[in-house]
Amino acid sequence: MRLEFDAVLFDLDGTLIDSTAAVRRAWRRWAEEEGVEPERLAGTEGKPAKDIVAALLPPERHAEALAHYSHIATHDLDGVVVLPGALDATESAGPLKAIVTSCSRDVTAARTAAAGLPATEVLVTADDVEQGKPAPEPYLSAADQLGTDPRRCLAVEDTASGLASGRAAGCTTLGVGEGLDADVVVPDLSHVSFEVRGDRVVLSVRT
Repeated sequence: MRLEFDAVLFDLDGTLIDSTAAVRRAWRRWAEEEGVEPERLAGTEGKPAKDIVAALLPPERHAEALAHYSHIATHDLDGVVVLPGALDATESAGPLKAIVTSCSRDVTAARTAAAGLPATEVLVTADDVEQGKPAPEPYLSAADQLGTDPRRCLAVEDTASGLASGRAAGCTTLGVGEGLDADVVVPDLSHVSFEVRGDRVVLSVRT
């Protein structure tokens, strides 16, 4: 399968880097120290920390609790590594790419550095939007910064929330993992390749 796009918009956690264990540890510790039952974190995968905090705590505690989570997340980086195919995918997409993440900028910087993933020129984090995933704003913002129509972009995601965000923005969706509702689904990025041809990037999917 071969498809052409103006740009490729990559999610970060679970798509380009494996931070699953670190994310779970950070939220588990945060919940324990904030007095939140861990069960209430169910279904929050892929959502911005500020939205999770807002859903679990009263408004007067939001700022302090969010800073608390950020401190934990930027210091617990054990096991954060780049996922199969991620380096090749981001490199071969050239300048026609962005990272679109639900992380804050400081957590993004800490995790990408820990994994050894090079920075991208266009980066959209939870700090840059009013409404994070699953709302379309993150992907709309990335496409706008790249000067293209989101309907000509590919959103690469590993969660239902992220895929919903990309889909709502009008992007074609590539799901990374199993059991995902996406236009194309692959186990990981080693099953795809990208090639820049002029002002377009070509996606090839290996079956």
